[in-house]
Amino acid sequence: MANITVRYFSGCLKRQNVFELYLPNDVPNDSPWEKNREQEPPRPMKTLFVLHGYTGSAWNWVPEHLCQKYNIAVVTPNGENGFWLDGLSTGHQYCTMLGEEMISYLRGTFGLAKSPEDTCVMGFSMGGFGALHTGLAYPGVFGKIGAMSSALIVHEVAGMTEGNGNGIANYEYYRECFGEPSKVLESDSNPETLADRLLSEGKKLPEIYMCCGTEDFLLENNRAFRRFLESRNIPHEYHESAGTHDMVFWNEYTEKIIDWMFG
Repeated sequence: MANITVRYFSGCLKRQNVFELYLPNDVPNDSPWEKNREQEPPRPMKTLFVLHGYTGSAWNWVPEHLCQKYNIAVVTPNGENGFWLDGLSTGHQYCTMLGEEMISYLRGTFGLAKSPEDTCVMGFSMGGFGALHTGLAYPGVFGKIGAMSSALIVHEVAGMTEGNGNGIANYEYYRECFGEPSKVLESDSNPETLADRLLSEGKKLPEIYMCCGTEDFLLENNRAFRRFLESRNIPHEYHESAGTHDMVFWNEYTEKIIDWMFG
């Protein structure tokens, strides 16, 4: 699988930005995937955005055999610690970077991500929140969402007051990412607000797959969002199984989610 590092100027971040692009276009001649491809009609390459968690960076944990099996291009952006949201300050527009800027760049430069039927987004922890939020913010771009152990902390942020954050970060950090805490539940930083807006406008929502480990500290947050989806009769898949907040659990569900997305 080819790996391309793409450096471009980001208007959303007001600086040079980098993302990684993985293309399953160099399968060895003796690979079973190459033999199958010779016997099948050409398939359009689909695109999967993979979003990292807090303190993470642009890297790919999708197994190569799945990219080859489903002919998936994998895009790994760098969202830094911005929660994949449009922050308050200039140059912190991570949601717009994903849903507009990078989509336009990929379409124009590589001919990828041209329709929601061919474009999905997934992530874990902060990236799981980002997948849900970005997918609901841009339903005309992303057709399916995979959210693992999602950091659905909007209600916690809404209760923060100046000088009081939590063990992960201070109040100023959350205010920068989410906006004024007292207004966050009604804002576009809240995936629930985005979902309600799509429902009120009669628009189609992306398909949603959520999962969380039963020993994960974010389990109750994910259960609460599942109850929200159920209260709105929003179709979704939700799964729990033994596991904590780590790559053992995420690797297990990555394969399940990709099979669900592209199988």
